[in-house]
Amino acid sequence: MGMRVGRWLPVAGALASVLALAAVSAPGEARAETGRCGDPAQRPWCDPSLTPDQRTGLLLPEMTADEKIAMLAADDIFGGPLGGYFETAHADTNNGIERLGIPPVYMADGPAGVRQGKATALPAPIALAAGFSRETAKLYGGTVAWEARHRGNDVVFGPTVDVLRTPRNGRTFEGFGEDPYLSATLGVPWIKGAQSQGVMTAVKHMAVYAQETDRLELNMKVDPRTLREIYLPPFEAAVKQGGAATVMCGFGMLNGRWACQDDAVLNKILRSEWGFKGWVASDHFAPKDAAEAANGGLDMELPVGLRYNAFLLKMAVAQGKVTQATIDGHVANVLRTMFKAGVFDRDAYPNDLTRIDRTASETAARKIEEAGITLLKNDGALPLKAPKSIALIGRAAQKSPSGHGSAQVVPFTAVSPQEGLARRAGAGARITHDNGDDHGAAAERARQADVAIVFATDSQGEFFDKSCLTLECGEPLRGDQDGLISEVAAANPNTIVVLNTGGPVLTPWAGQVKGIVQAWYPGQEAGNALARVLYGDVDPGGRLPVTFPVDESDAPASGNPAQYPGVDKTVTFSEGVMVGYRHYDSKGIAPRFPFGHGLSYTTFGYSDMAAGTEAVQVTVTNTGQRTGTAVPQLYIGMPSPGGSVVQPPKQLKGYTKVTLAPGESTRVTFPLSSRSFAYWNEGAKAWKVASGCYQVMVGSSSRAIAQTGTLGTCG
Repeated sequence: MGMRVGRWLPVAGALASVLALAAVSAPGEARAETGRCGDPAQRPWCDPSLTPDQRTGLLLPEMTADEKIAMLAADDIFGGPLGGYFETAHADTNNGIERLGIPPVYMADGPAGVRQGKATALPAPIALAAGFSRETAKLYGGTVAWEARHRGNDVVFGPTVDVLRTPRNGRTFEGFGEDPYLSATLGVPWIKGAQSQGVMTAVKHMAVYAQETDRLELNMKVDPRTLREIYLPPFEAAVKQGGAATVMCGFGMLNGRWACQDDAVLNKILRSEWGFKGWVASDHFAPKDAAEAANGGLDMELPVGLRYNAFLLKMAVAQGKVTQATIDGHVANVLRTMFKAGVFDRDAYPNDLTRIDRTASETAARKIEEAGITLLKNDGALPLKAPKSIALIGRAAQKSPSGHGSAQVVPFTAVSPQEGLARRAGAGARITHDNGDDHGAAAERARQADVAIVFATDSQGEFFDKSCLTLECGEPLRGDQDGLISEVAAANPNTIVVLNTGGPVLTPWAGQVKGIVQAWYPGQEAGNALARVLYGDVDPGGRLPVTFPVDESDAPASGNPAQYPGVDKTVTFSEGVMVGYRHYDSKGIAPRFPFGHGLSYTTFGYSDMAAGTEAVQVTVTNTGQRTGTAVPQLYIGMPSPGGSVVQPPKQLKGYTKVTLAPGESTRVTFPLSSRSFAYWNEGAKAWKVASGCYQVMVGSSSRAIAQTGTLGTCG
């Protein structure tokens, strides 16, 4: 059993000592199982017929002061920032208390798949968001948790539901895009799918996490309305509707309060207002002060107890800075959550790769990618009509790009686009490849083919934001990708561009090519999924969860350093609620491709909209010649209750996804509640519904509205 860093660490911040002492539990070393709860006759808290609160109430008084503190921090530095890259190591570990039958808890990174040695590399979460499908989100969470469970984990760190503020954000690929409603409604089924596998989820990063630049020290100034309407709804839904077992607080400060020490958010909103009963875990090394974290609502420090250790917490209690009741409350939150999740009452999950059903996981990865591949432009080039020769241009044709950082997954296997397309095209077609380094050579290869497909990539991930939105900024080692696309398009009129990016990029060549396919970071089934979509075996199922701008300066939080990247490590969210497409709509800026946009291989009509306060209905009809997938979207334009409360022209309030045969119609319903019409009233500190006229809009994107109506008092 590894040494208990959380018990004995004598000096806060002594990272070198922690590294040396934690080395007694080396990565990959087999841990001795400490056993499970035990005999209820000897340990009454082991009785599963009691409620989690009753069991916690019986166990807590039996714990020593040191044992309580040991439950409030993870124990293994190698199970922290480095652990996920080792074959058997967990991301974090709390060793439990063997004397009392408290089992260890093992944790894994998991927003895009399990980061623990090799695993199934699922498409990036932004691709899931593009699927606009609650069912697919449930499949995604369930797949991650199934693999996490069979790697011996009790907790998976995911989903990431941070609302995208700027497309330069290095972790754009890791979240669900720019709309809080979409993030919330995908996060909930993700969590339910994961926890149905017996694994606890840790939704992250509460409360505002908007950029990588200066993330460890950044102070984010956000007004209460913007916080409530944009950044908190995904977390509120995760707790209230999804039942998330744990919540991870992030880095930086919100209005001068460190995220993992924020009493206003963690205690008052999360626990008192939303009724959260689980535990709050820190992002790695995020807490700054032991007493302030304890009083501010943090239950468990990761990856080790730099702040939450016996020396600092006992001293804080002795000095009257923290009450023993506060310490006990944090321990109770951890124990209660473990009892509720059944951790005490089951055998430890085996860390055994052979138990993972890789066929099921690979199928899930392919289906998720197919559902998220987004057809941005199509001038008749797609679906492919059995071309005899295809020229593939770009390095990404032979790999599956991914984001880097804690969401990066080492795949079991990977099917490249070249492999998938060659298999689908069959022996009768000639598939050639050029890496695109020499534009002239690439153009010549394209000229000799029936169809040219150019693969363009960016590079993003944790720790660094993108310096700009061009392909060159995102992938400096690839050279001039925009120029490459233009030269290939000039050489072959049947040029298609496949974008493997983690978010929006500029597309100055959009008018020069026949087709544009946004395939995101596609996961290990990249080639199979792309081939099926390009050949029309399945309809491209994706719609944009983010807006693509025409120009760099069009993007939100552009051109004002106080908004981004900040001045003196302070960022002011002066745009308020005008985030994402709300920004473009409010300023009258035409995007290159709007939020919600995505083409099918067929066409759809919308008719007979009926709007009510409890639901909006509309008939969707396939008006084309092929079976295809429609994603009808409901937007509401709300009245401004006063001069100081400016509303966006429209807000997403519903969506669904339907597959229809040619000529087939279906009636879809968008359920509504009072919250659908509410805004955050800062004076009342409550959600309020303003009187006035509400515009109701249904269409295929935020800029393609097919049916309109009104509700409320309209003159």
